[in-house]
Amino acid sequence: MRDMSGADAVVDALLCQGLKSLYCLPGIQNDALFVSLFDRRNEMQVVHTRHEQGAAYMALGAALATGKPAAYAVVPGPGVLNTAAALGTAYSAGAKVLCLSGQIPSHAIGKGLGYLHELPDQLGILERLTKWARRTKAPEDVPADFAEAFSALRSGRPRPVAIEVPMDVLSRKAQIKSAFWREPDVRAAPEDDAIAKAASLLSRAERPLIFVGGGAQDAGLPLKLLAEKLGAPVVAHRMGKGVLDDRHPLSLNLSAGHALWKGCDVVLAIGTRMHLPLTQWGSDDGLQIIKIDVDELEMSRGRQPDLALCGEALEVLQRLSDQIQKPVADRDSRIASIRALKAEIAGKLDLLRPQMDYLRAIRDVLPDDGILVDESTQVGYVSRIGYETRLPRTYLSSGHAGTLGWGFPTALGAQHALPDSPVVSITGDGGFMFNVQELATAVHHNIPLVTVLFNDGAFGNVQRMQRELYGLRVIATDLTNPDFVRMADSFGVYATRAEGPQALRSALTRAFEARRPSLIEVPCGKMPEPWPFLQLPRVRGRQ
Repeated sequence: MRDMSGADAVVDALLCQGLKSLYCLPGIQNDALFVSLFDRRNEMQVVHTRHEQGAAYMALGAALATGKPAAYAVVPGPGVLNTAAALGTAYSAGAKVLCLSGQIPSHAIGKGLGYLHELPDQLGILERLTKWARRTKAPEDVPADFAEAFSALRSGRPRPVAIEVPMDVLSRKAQIKSAFWREPDVRAAPEDDAIAKAASLLSRAERPLIFVGGGAQDAGLPLKLLAEKLGAPVVAHRMGKGVLDDRHPLSLNLSAGHALWKGCDVVLAIGTRMHLPLTQWGSDDGLQIIKIDVDELEMSRGRQPDLALCGEALEVLQRLSDQIQKPVADRDSRIASIRALKAEIAGKLDLLRPQMDYLRAIRDVLPDDGILVDESTQVGYVSRIGYETRLPRTYLSSGHAGTLGWGFPTALGAQHALPDSPVVSITGDGGFMFNVQELATAVHHNIPLVTVLFNDGAFGNVQRMQRELYGLRVIATDLTNPDFVRMADSFGVYATRAEGPQALRSALTRAFEARRPSLIEVPCGKMPEPWPFLQLPRVRGRQ
């Protein structure tokens, strides 16, 4: 027990949980917290942004890139609401993000007295954007509340959590217990009989198919061993990219997976909803699904699996692989046919030039452990099927949230968390302007993120739809942009313009060598439509 303020206890708790950085903006309700952060500035780096949204996205990027918890701190009311898009994206992407929110004085909460930054039910809002949320009611409660919050972050399905700490709780002193660690909850593992049944189904399958999502990111090795024993192709889209190196002959993109969907007989889904296959491609009684997921609720959503294996993907896949002692008899012929399909699909992707040329330019320069952060832009859409991802957590995506404008600040957080791994943010002129002010954050904290900005002067995807689907009713999609190179230069960012893929390749090389915040503008016009390769038709079951 020590005599300290609630804010001191909060900083102690964050340090106890292994955090070394806090992404944040200060404000009156959090004054006591920032006093404590100043006193511990040699232990905890305060990374302040120019907008609360930027702070939350930076925490999201750090969490996705490392697979570890990251935290942001903001004032209540407008501060919290400004982070809602990032918090919702963290929920979609399965990220271990802690939202640390201030709050008005405890005695006034819920009374509607009109305190600065008061919301009618802030905790209720946070409860709907997170897997766990709590209000800390006294300084003495800080250690237990934060231990439980981080235990929730590390237990089960990764999703964000939130804690409110009222301003009087932060400032008040008390005899407070030292911060402590609470072990994550242990989930029950599948029974041996269920593992054996799954192994039998997969071994006897004539055309097995494996799908991986974000829940498989830490299970790459046993996945590779299992896929090779079965000669089973592994399909990854967005959240599952990098679980199996795209250079592996069994690693397939979404388009190749669709080509195999009609004929497959057993599907193994690992940490993925398989939303597109099950809602768009169709299913029937001839398809058996085995599902591995840490979240038991996922087993009852949509089409229920024929066999549910609830547990951590790494452990379940190791046990499953161990059950299959030797490769199936026709493994080599399966691998040969998959290799041919992979080459065929790669040839078809040449229809998506110049997007593919730009992605190849980035891949040529970015090392294997370099990170690409996607965005809702034309090159970003194609990256889901055309970018060669080689290692886990080196392709970051917003998941089903599809959050426009998330990419640049999220990439900033990834780069800050992993300073020795080059990070590239691909963005469009529309999305980039959502958080353009964080160029100042990159320079202030010397974060050497490289941003590639594709500028077509429009919300290009929406404008395409207006032209092609709605009879040329083009409205609210033309953009007036600044001179991005001059603007970035005025912030102190290394800035240049690249005309075409080869120029981009050279500009990226110079930017990585500079090791400073960099922006490369790529002027571009209309690009080939990616959606025929992403929104694929039904091939099973009734229309």
